[in-house]
Amino acid sequence: MKRRRHSKLRQAFQSLWHRLRPEVLVLRYHRIANLSSDPHPVCVSPARFAEHLEILRKHRRVISLRQLVAALQNGHVPSGAVVVTLDDGYADNLYQGKPLLERFDLPATVFVTTGHLRGRREFWWDEIGQILLQPGTLPERLSLAVDGAQYDWDLNDARHYRQEDFCRHQSWNLRVDHDPTPRHRLYRDLHRLLKPMPAGQQQKILDDLAAWAGLSPCARETHRFLTPDEIIRLADGGLIAVGAHTVTHPILSQLSASSQRDEILGSKVQLEEILGSPVTSFAYPYGSQSDYTKETVAIIQEGGFDCACSTIAHGVSKQADRFELPRVYVGNWSADEFARKMGFAI
Repeated sequence: MKRRRHSKLRQAFQSLWHRLRPEVLVLRYHRIANLSSDPHPVCVSPARFAEHLEILRKHRRVISLRQLVAALQNGHVPSGAVVVTLDDGYADNLYQGKPLLERFDLPATVFVTTGHLRGRREFWWDEIGQILLQPGTLPERLSLAVDGAQYDWDLNDARHYRQEDFCRHQSWNLRVDHDPTPRHRLYRDLHRLLKPMPAGQQQKILDDLAAWAGLSPCARETHRFLTPDEIIRLADGGLIAVGAHTVTHPILSQLSASSQRDEILGSKVQLEEILGSPVTSFAYPYGSQSDYTKETVAIIQEGGFDCACSTIAHGVSKQADRFELPRVYVGNWSADEFARKMGFAI
């Protein structure tokens, strides 16, 4: 009896705290998919996404990003509310994500990178995973020349990667602090090397890497992007809004003002041509404060956007800058873990 009373008291306290807390949580998802390997990592399974949405539906008020922006413009936020966003523009957002959002009648915003909409290649981090972390045999040694510097790696026995090796290490991702084989260490090194590069330089290295591996990379069905027709279907019905996420997903702070403008406004124009309606929200690629500058923010403000989302991980208060909205990363968490990490009382 005492344990039950303490549990009820704790739940009542948490519920009161959330009602009084003057913050909105903006959740940051990426992919809704079941994948055998997710080294980045960006996937939440459809089953777990459904569990998250069920918790939100029962225990929180879920509002659209547009509603949040309107509230901020009026000088307040709806305490304890939640906004759902998804980044990048993978096709699974339509085929796995949208049906679940419709089932629970919850709004969301999907931020789309437009440079791959008609292409046959994957994001660079998916492509190096396709080359390095799938079963098969690779040359023992890799050498790359980048900006006058020479990089060399030896795979040694890991040049042969069997199905059982893949199964043993398939849960590995960049958030863990160890690399079980030279292939995983090479993935981490290449990820660090490619991330700050402009798209053209990334593509050159990816082409060299594919030639070294004897492969012709193409977008796997499991890793492809939304097509223009699918973007229209995603937005159809009005439950899901589409936002811009640049053309090539660069670190904007690494680019000139002119290149930033091309990336930001180029994605906006492409999406507006597809949808036939204004695109007024934006998400910074990678999104930490070092990944964009005051100049970036000014370009967004002047470019006809109402808001921009970062990846700074805390809640949105009424003093928040709507052009640097913080968001909270969501992983492939169980219902209990999701509730605990979000601080929800269920």
